[in-house]
Amino acid sequence: MLLLKEIRKLMGELERDSVAQNKNDNNINEIVDNLDLFDDDLMSLVFKKNIPATELVLSIILGRKITVISVYTQDEMRSPEIGGRDVTLDVHALDCDGTEFDVEVQGSSEGAHVRRTRFHSAVMDSRMLKEGDPFKILKDSYVIFFYKHDKFGKGLPMYHVERVVLETGKSFNDGSHIIYVNGNYKGDDEIGKLIEDFHSKNANNMHFQLLADGLRHYKENEKGREIVSEKVERYAEKYAQKRVEESRILTLTQNIRLLMKNTSFSMEQAFDSLEVSEDDRILISERLQNN
Repeated sequence: MLLLKEIRKLMGELERDSVAQNKNDNNINEIVDNLDLFDDDLMSLVFKKNIPATELVLSIILGRKITVISVYTQDEMRSPEIGGRDVTLDVHALDCDGTEFDVEVQGSSEGAHVRRTRFHSAVMDSRMLKEGDPFKILKDSYVIFFYKHDKFGKGLPMYHVERVVLETGKSFNDGSHIIYVNGNYKGDDEIGKLIEDFHSKNANNMHFQLLADGLRHYKENEKGREIVSEKVERYAEKYAQKRVEESRILTLTQNIRLLMKNTSFSMEQAFDSLEVSEDDRILISERLQNN
């Protein structure tokens, strides 16, 4: 009888696990179905080593033929300074003239500060020259930001940012270019169709075959969809871990605050009383000082 009970218990657990797994799989599939090219993970997969698709996008944005010779996605550029800010470029391309392109997608206002484009531009420039190279051989660089909304609110398809000499009104011509693409633009021209494709969740509704083929591979092809699903699942796990960690720090902060309020303890004494780690002390101290 004991063995039978254990078997039934195990079967019940397996059934619950199976239901939970099916629910999880359904959630992941729903997320994948709703992804578009404004998702940087999917966008990076579609453009990975995809020179024709990269040429298409750059040519439309710049209004001239661009011949790309290399494309790297999720290209991590590490800071030479200890503790310095690293940056990962969504799509990093090089054309036949040596011009470098960074194409970024951004769905929300978080991370869309104008100084981000300045930083990306500076990071690319800093790697172009070797020791002893004259500055005049520095090639042009473009940071192209596909923003899901209208960054400057003027309804234009794109906003070009160039340095000018204020006193003369003339272009500085230093070769640094920043372009914001308005993800809300709905014109019937090429840029409008390109933006519509970036919003599309279904390859059959896209205007440009090169982009449709990439989206179709990662949404409809079994192996391609599996890659995207794994990325979504890993992101969900990291997000869940982050939420758990944030909840833990919040609880600790509240406990420290209550302990200091209800006793004569200093912050350090409260930390010692609750045996708070050094790393947690830094985080909690910042929160207590900001509130």
